[in-house]
Order: sequence, then structure tokens, then C-alpha cells
Amino acid sequence: MQIQKSYEALNDTGILYLVGTPIGNLEDMTYRAVRTLKEADLIAAEDTRQSRKLLTHFDIPGRLVSYHEHNKQASGPELVRLMSEGQTIALISDAGLPAISDPGHDLVRLAIEAGIPVVPIPGANAALSALIASGLPTDEFTFIGFLPREKKDMQRELTRLMPAPGTLLFYESPHRVMRTLEQMLEVWGDRQVCLARELTKRFEEFARGTVSQALEYLGEHPPQGEYVLLVEGRSKAEAAVAEAAWWQELTLEDHAEHYVQQGLSKKDAIKKTASDRGLPKREVYNELLRD
Repeated sequence: MQIQKSYEALNDTGILYLVGTPIGNLEDMTYRAVRTLKEADLIAAEDTRQSRKLLTHFDIPGRLVSYHEHNKQASGPELVRLMSEGQTIALISDAGLPAISDPGHDLVRLAIEAGIPVVPIPGANAALSALIASGLPTDEFTFIGFLPREKKDMQRELTRLMPAPGTLLFYESPHRVMRTLEQMLEVWGDRQVCLARELTKRFEEFARGTVSQALEYLGEHPPQGEYVLLVEGRSKAEAAVAEAAWWQELTLEDHAEHYVQQGLSKKDAIKKTASDRGLPKREVYNELLRD
């Protein structure tokens, strides 16, 4: 087991600082973050042009280097080499905490493998900021980030997450948020949601209600800005019903045949089977077609 002692006692090695930056409001920058950036030998950033604006605002003269998804294979090992030689590097993202839904995680892993201390400098985070103001349960939650782009992959992931009991946290872009909500409605039903956008900025907004109400609202107010999408998890009552379901021991074919015997058409039987199991209709249809 690798043990990392307090970084303050380390004088003979470089350090990787993970520095939280504002997600909108510059007043959310901490004193510690400013000091760390001023003292670091290098500041690694996703978008150096965007980060330069932040550094200029706080009068931070640090040397910026580029580290992002498209150059991490080459840049990561080089940054680790510099830290191994004693340099301190502060990693920042365009907004919020680095290493969350960005390539910072890969640099953290490389640093740990090289025995370099990794020190978090806490700061703003969009997902957690949205969660505490959402009105949805905060005692248990799961951060997912961005869902897959392809519809079938998204449905598969939503189906996997269906039994999750805690609040689910997603990031979504304005041009995809309605399609994501439509898939959630189809797979999960009309759960409670909160749409949070423009957090800490002038036009900060929270829209709370059901999935169908959120779709109706976005239909009247076209999506703008980046979203944190929060969705209630499956309740204990729903979980108990699912576990006690009469069809638990049946195959998909026998499940659908049960409804056919009750007089439903094959199409409606498949639809009902999919609803019982919390599966996309297309997935059940394709499975039965294969059989």
C-alpha cells in the first residue's frame, strides 16, 4: 500500500497540485488557490487562453503549459519528469475541480505511479453545488458525468442505472439535454428532476419538477448554457416491488407470452414486458426477434 504523508513535510520532490477554479463567479476563487498558483513552477491548463484570463484577473504571473485530452499522451509523461526533478505543477481545468470529467485523472494516475505527491486544493464544483440546491436527496448520490452520445448506448447506460437508489448527477450540453430527458422518460418513467444551469453566474437558474415538466419547460424556453441534470433514484418502495415481481423467474419470451395469453397483441405484450422490466422496448423486441 502506498502512503502519502503531509506534503508540507516534503522538500525533496515535486508536487502535483489539483487546484479548483471558479465555475462562473470569480469571487469563488480561494486564497489558497491563488497562493498555490503563484508559487507553482508551472500551471498546466486545458485551455491556456481561457486560463490566462483567470491568472491575469488575480495577478498571477505563472508560466502556463498545455495539458488536454488531445496532447495528454505526450504532455503527461513530460510533466511527470519535471515533477520528478523537483518542480511543482498546478493542474487547473477550464472551470471547477480538475480531474472530474477531464483528462486530469490520467495525470494524477501517472504522478502516483511515479511516487509524486498529489495535493488537492478544494474549490467550486458544479455537480455538488447543484445537488445541495436541488431539493433532491443528498444522503446518497452518484456522479455519472456525460452519458454516451449514441442512443442505444445511452439507453443501455440508463437501464444499468435504473436500480440506483440515490440521486443521479449528470452533465449535459444545451443541444443534447432535451434528447437525454426524452430517453430518461422512456427508460425510467416520470421521475423528479432538477435542471441547473449557469451556476454562480448572473443568469443562474434551477428548474425543478418531473421529467415531462422539464421537457415542457425547455420546449418553451430553449436550452442555453451548460447543464447539471439531477434525477431522483429509485425509491425503496419501487425496489421492493421490482424484487418481488411475479415475472422474476420468467424468460423474456415467457413474460411476453403471458400477456399474449391475456389477449394483448404481440406489440402491446412486448411494450408491457419492457415496462415491467424497466427495459427499452427496442431491446426486448430485438431479443425476442433473435429467439
